[in-house]
Amino acid sequence: MRRLRVTLATFALLASLMVDLSAAQDRPSAAFELAAGWVGFADDGIVSESLVGGDARWYLRPRISVGPEIIYIGGNNHSHLTATANVTWDVLASTSGRPRRVTPFLVAGGGVFQTRETFFRGTFTSREGAFTAGGGVRTVAGDRLSLGVDARVGWELHVRVNGFAGLRLGR
Repeated sequence: MRRLRVTLATFALLASLMVDLSAAQDRPSAAFELAAGWVGFADDGIVSESLVGGDARWYLRPRISVGPEIIYIGGNNHSHLTATANVTWDVLASTSGRPRRVTPFLVAGGGVFQTRETFFRGTFTSREGAFTAGGGVRTVAGDRLSLGVDARVGWELHVRVNGFAGLRLGR
């Protein structure tokens, strides 16, 4: 848990140093995103499973946003639920108060990873700390709609690739 805190604090410090300090820029509006994709867990090979979930983002600075993310991963006789608090850094700032057509981003988050397994004699549930880190790209698909893809590595050890559709609130 200490390692997770140090990692998140380091990421937050580095991200804050990269923020564009232009006072004339407005913060973008909050956004909600729905995601679907693939997760590969490390085992005696790669165990492939699908994911669905969503997140919300509120901008603290013009390029830094925070918010919760919930991901459900379904498998045979088991499922996983991940709840994380994410920090997202938009690599490119918006222009003239509007999002860029294409925006690359980096994301990191920490929280909890729950596994629920069904056996002959009952169900077993376990929880442990979780984190993900990676990046992606989002593109404007309408006045308030965005589409994108991201890839992450996380703990419990996995690789994740998903697409998402987002809705920007406000202007």
